[in-house]
Amino acid sequence: MKPRIILAGGSGFLGGALAAHFRAANWDVIVLTRSPRSRHDGVAEIAWDGRTAGAWQKQLDGADVIVNLTGKSVNCRYNARNRKEILDSRVDSTRIIGDAINHSAKPPRVWLNASTATVYKHTFDKAWDENGEMDAVAEAKDAFSVEVAKAWEAALNEAQTPQTRNVALRMAVTLGLGENSVFPVLRRLTRLGLGGAMGIGRQYVSWMHVEDFCRAVEWIITHDDLAGPINLVAPHPLPNRDMMKILRQTLGVPFGLPAAEWMLEIGAFFIRTETELLLKSRRVIPGKLLASGFAFRFPNIREAFADLAGKS
Repeated sequence: MKPRIILAGGSGFLGGALAAHFRAANWDVIVLTRSPRSRHDGVAEIAWDGRTAGAWQKQLDGADVIVNLTGKSVNCRYNARNRKEILDSRVDSTRIIGDAINHSAKPPRVWLNASTATVYKHTFDKAWDENGEMDAVAEAKDAFSVEVAKAWEAALNEAQTPQTRNVALRMAVTLGLGENSVFPVLRRLTRLGLGGAMGIGRQYVSWMHVEDFCRAVEWIITHDDLAGPINLVAPHPLPNRDMMKILRQTLGVPFGLPAAEWMLEIGAFFIRTETELLLKSRRVIPGKLLASGFAFRFPNIREAFADLAGKS
């Protein structure tokens, strides 16, 4: 019998990447989504709302793994309505999955729940592994994001799932070619001559190639000693100005206009997003993955950019 993986909220970029990865490895893949559709790639889509119990719960019985990727995109303005939806979509889906696992006759052996590397303290100095400091900093304007991250993981930790190994995936920017992913946006800006440093340019960017993301998820599933929070990031974060310089070199673009923080604030207002996504310094390293022996195919961003540019 094939192993079975359930991807809750798996209709986006990361869910699509994981579905393709595990289908290629001969797994049965089931996606829980608000808008199920028929597919021709062997992936089944089942309806759920991310908040309430329903027929979807039957899929958990006998499944090997559930990965919860559910959450309203943070690429929006943090007004009261969006803040509530961002928080509730993450906490509610985590709680209902925990309840469903608790009531399963044969619960999944592994539950991977999305989280975020934004939980770590804004820093230009020490790189944070899984034991890093987790505090908001006024300069980073990240109080809400840290609050969400802590509540998200608290819902996972409070779940009563004694037969299931639980993991919080502290993710940063995942680089791929999927719709609404970061790399195509940066590539477009760079080709337009706008690929310079953002803000002060010193803020660190933690990132991961989507291929390593999928491989790391499979690695965690197959290594029973990996539990609790795990940083899903490449081992070499770098300052924003260096990242943009490497991208310009990769694309053969000779210059890139920088964007001062005040310019980013104006732009963020008009495209309905927040500058925290660009200006917080996230210097995070994959402590547990490296200690477990995981080997990155793309440890450096130059290699990651070259691979993605060559495929696009």
